[in-house]
Amino acid sequence: MTTTDPSATAPPQNRGKRRVGDVVFANTARGSGILILAILAGVAAFLIIQSSDSLAANTANFFTTESWEANTRENPAFGVAALAFGTVLAATIALVIATPVAIGIALFIVYYAPRRIAAVLGYMVDLLAAIPSVVYGLWGIGYLVFELQGFYDGLNTYLGWIPLFAGPVSTTGRTMLSAGIVLAVMILPIITAMSRDVFKQVPQGHQEAALAMGATRWEMIRMAVLPFGRPGVIGGAMLGLGRALGETMAVAMILSPALVISPFLLQSGNQTIAAHIALQYPEATGYGVSALIAAGLVLFAITLVVNMGARFVVARRKEFS
Repeated sequence: MTTTDPSATAPPQNRGKRRVGDVVFANTARGSGILILAILAGVAAFLIIQSSDSLAANTANFFTTESWEANTRENPAFGVAALAFGTVLAATIALVIATPVAIGIALFIVYYAPRRIAAVLGYMVDLLAAIPSVVYGLWGIGYLVFELQGFYDGLNTYLGWIPLFAGPVSTTGRTMLSAGIVLAVMILPIITAMSRDVFKQVPQGHQEAALAMGATRWEMIRMAVLPFGRPGVIGGAMLGLGRALGETMAVAMILSPALVISPFLLQSGNQTIAAHIALQYPEATGYGVSALIAAGLVLFAITLVVNMGARFVVARRKEFS
């Protein structure tokens, strides 16, 4: 006759504690997610409610009009077309300039630079994220716009046949291209940090397999590192794009306060939503405040669409191994 040891089938003493901890953690995480969604919905509701008065009284098409006469009590006429165009244009310029530079810096830090140089360079790049935006604005308006004047003249001389670089060149240097360059420097540490971290996570087996097949270091990076790190690079680029879309002070200090839809990067005239709100809010009254909130609602929608698109792209690549 065999006997069964009760201790062999009894659950461990600490299994209940682990279950309680798992439940607490799961509920905390779930509550945090719900809280974020609630805050997001609250912000959207606030913007919609506060902007409804001015949108109802607006005598112009809000999405196609370029002018901004929102403080007029009788017949306010304003639109966000020029502001939305300038916002997307400035952020796109910054992203186009910063992304390849950030990828190159991240690859150099992870795969080419000696350990000490890589540590110092990574630290210096991270420090760029700690500089206040107003400092970037002062640097742009006090130094960069003057130094770029000759470069702009050269672009117009040799590439003026391209509509983006058509003249006449602004004599002040306060152009959309200048603002885009400053924004590129501002978002550079974000994209670099994300790219550097994801490149470090590339499986060693992938790298060794490429090298064993006779690939050079660059061929190994092209075949194994970049495909694996693409979701992280895209995520970092979209985070940087979100920063560029919402940047206020640096852009407000560099761009001239004008409302036109102009694709010419070497001419003055464009403005962004965030910079326009910062410049107009101190003097806005009545419908003017509500109209600026309506512009903020458009910026909120643009940022939300960009981030949702980024999540979709990253999710499609997450199965890469």
